[in-house]
Amino acid sequence: MIILGGKANIVDGVIEFHGGWAGRFFATRPRRFCFGAITIGHTILGTCQNTLAVLRRHEHVHVRQYEQWGLFFLPAYGLSSLWEICHGRDGYRQNYFERQAYAVEDRLD
Repeated sequence: MIILGGKANIVDGVIEFHGGWAGRFFATRPRRFCFGAITIGHTILGTCQNTLAVLRRHEHVHVRQYEQWGLFFLPAYGLSSLWEICHGRDGYRQNYFERQAYAVEDRLD
């Protein structure tokens, strides 16, 4: 992301990339594919610094989930979404891992 005009910071041991061309690209995708931030291991990719500040606690829950689940996190996340969709529920909001992240976020607010 840095070579695409973004910036990087380390916050609580996690690398956060934000802004630049990639940040603008992801922020302008159609709603279904748009996101403010996404976590991959100990790296959070955010659209901008302000968005990262708002989503930081939520995304740090995903960092801890990666630590617990290791390489199985991404497949487990995808299977959880698929399970919810197959049962007529929202594959994002009802995803097991997202419910954990929102619960921690809500508890801290």
